[in-house]
Formats: sequence, structure tokens, C-alpha cells
Amino acid sequence: MTITALIEKTCTPCRGGIPPLTEEEVSVLHKQVQEWTIRDDARRIERTYTFKNFAQAFAFVHKVAELAEAEGHHPDISFGWGYATVSLQTKKVKGLHENDFIIAAKLDDMAENIPLGP
Repeated sequence: MTITALIEKTCTPCRGGIPPLTEEEVSVLHKQVQEWTIRDDARRIERTYTFKNFAQAFAFVHKVAELAEAEGHHPDISFGWGYATVSLQTKKVKGLHENDFIIAAKLDDMAENIPLGP
């Protein structure tokens, strides 16, 4: 599986009762989104994106919200002047799911390829 494969995937509805990814599975998927940091004993991933100003950070957060709604998978986001931090985990499984890595790959692609304005 490559990042392209993750980008081409769509998040699947997650129902509780399934186990989160194992540390080994997280490690394999993490190789495809290496800018993300594994947190909380491999139960969450996080990345901070940097921008030239507040307006670009806000534009990025808006695009993250649009993607989250389209995919039905919603990250935690904090932002301010020149940065946006995105944190992903699947709350229904109390850990990481492939959906988290799909969103991470799509966000990385978006940050590199979509103009964010001034």
C-alpha cells in the first residue's frame, strides 16, 4: 500500500466493538505519513502544519472541515497565527483505525497541493 492508495481510499463507517490497530499495524501505516507523530501509546496521531499567516491557517482549517464532513471522519483541530495542529483517532475504537491514516494522507496532499490564499 502506498500513500497514493491511502489518498484514493474513502473512510468507512466505523462501528464500535472492533479493536484498534495494533502498534505493528500503526507502524506500517505510519511509514506512509511520516510527518505525523504517533501519540498516546499508538492510539492517536498528530501533525502541526505551518503557514505564512493566520489567514492561511484559517483557510486550511476550513478545508480540513470540508474534508472531514465529506469523509465522515472528524479530527480535533487547534490553530492560530501561522499554524494548525490536527489530531486523529477513532473514538469508537478508542485508538487508531485505517480511517485516521486515510485522512492524514489526504491532509498532507491538501497542504502541499491546494492554494490557501494570501
